[in-house]
Amino acid sequence: MDMKMDKLPYEWLEEIINVAAEWIVVVDREGFIQYMNQAYCDFLQTTVEEVYKKDVRDVIENTRMHIVLKTGQTEVASIQSINGSEMIANRYPLYVKDELVGAVGTVMFRNSRDWLDYSQKVQPLLEELTYYKKKFQKELRSKYRFDDLIGQTYTFLEAKRLAERVSGSQSSVLILGESGTGKELFAHAIHHASARGQFPLVRVNCASIPEHLLESEMFGYEEGAFTGARRGGKKGKFELAHRGTLFLDEIGDMPLPMQSKLLRVLQEKEIEKIGGRAPLPIDVRVIAATHRNLEQMVEEGTFRQDLYYRLNVMKIEIPPLRERREDIVPLAFMLLKKLGRKFHREGIELSSDVEMRLLHHMWPGNIRELENVLERAVNVLDGTMIRMSHLPLYLQDEPLSKIEFSHDKEQEKEKTKTVSAPSIRPLKEVLAEAEKEAIIQALKAAGGNKLEAAKMLGIGKTSFYDKLKLYLTSDFPAGY
Repeated sequence: MDMKMDKLPYEWLEEIINVAAEWIVVVDREGFIQYMNQAYCDFLQTTVEEVYKKDVRDVIENTRMHIVLKTGQTEVASIQSINGSEMIANRYPLYVKDELVGAVGTVMFRNSRDWLDYSQKVQPLLEELTYYKKKFQKELRSKYRFDDLIGQTYTFLEAKRLAERVSGSQSSVLILGESGTGKELFAHAIHHASARGQFPLVRVNCASIPEHLLESEMFGYEEGAFTGARRGGKKGKFELAHRGTLFLDEIGDMPLPMQSKLLRVLQEKEIEKIGGRAPLPIDVRVIAATHRNLEQMVEEGTFRQDLYYRLNVMKIEIPPLRERREDIVPLAFMLLKKLGRKFHREGIELSSDVEMRLLHHMWPGNIRELENVLERAVNVLDGTMIRMSHLPLYLQDEPLSKIEFSHDKEQEKEKTKTVSAPSIRPLKEVLAEAEKEAIIQALKAAGGNKLEAAKMLGIGKTSFYDKLKLYLTSDFPAGY
């Protein structure tokens, strides 16, 4: 059964206007007043009967109602002076059945006091919005530079030098390393040193976002794309990173369907929002990181080979902390300075037995574990010297490993001098040179056929190509 709403009585409408709108005036096509509510009449010291059918210019000082009638254009939040008061008025053309029949004017704020009261209510909201906007923009900036990457181990310095070299490139970077080795710090440093450093650095943890939400997080969606979609839609991580860098952490945990979509974005340099009508061009450099063995995942079919090659343009391998023994104590002191600022505890030191314990631990959690151990110690510290009792129980009870360290400072200095002498080179450097020479000889013997050369060396195609990229220098024979 259809129900038709009865028309409201005129007296009701008039009272609604008086309550809902502070001051209001209505004029016809010629600018003659057809209605003015009682509050507006009281301010002008007149009556409804006196203003009826009068020219609005003769009743309201500095009116622009006649101009709105000519232009048919709305005027919003216009400042108007009436009887010495600066008011804020809105003016609207009035159309009935597509025909301009008049205009409506309302006064939003009758005086500066009204505006000030409103402003005082709105201002805290604007300040809060500005605060969160600045905070959001700050979060999208790099937090670390290459100077923040502490370490003197040969393998670490090689990784750092390579990262510095690739900073100026636009190529994709793949950072490999165990959890807690500082892969994200490397990504921040590379972004900061690049030409994109003034633009956003956006981080995505591919392992922490549920699979069914990953696409909307990466590419965004338009308003109404699905039930529950946010009004106005949402920008995805790629769009937020436009002209900057997108850091894809734990890329090895990305589901296969999403890998296909990511590959297409990297190839086409455009994204398609969920519910979007047209592709959106993007300019983003990708830095990916993982603790997984992507080569093995490619062989197992759990990671796309074409995406692996797309990401693995420049590969940086960060060594675990157990392979950086000489960096443990310097890293510990750097972290203590950071924790000292955080907890307002300056001048914290390590006892010699604590240093020895830190040097002998295998650090499965790497630098992240070291920082957690030190933070725990600072929290229970009652002075400025960290002792064995301040360490977690699993470290206190752990037997010392068979790694030999000299307690004599002079012997340590002499040992360091001997190791760093020109006659003795780091083992990794010697092995790298041997691998490089073997690859050159295999290529020569295979007449430049890379697949044949890989077979001669007894390694897989993927490993062979990675080593070619790593050792590719002017030392290679022409054409290789």
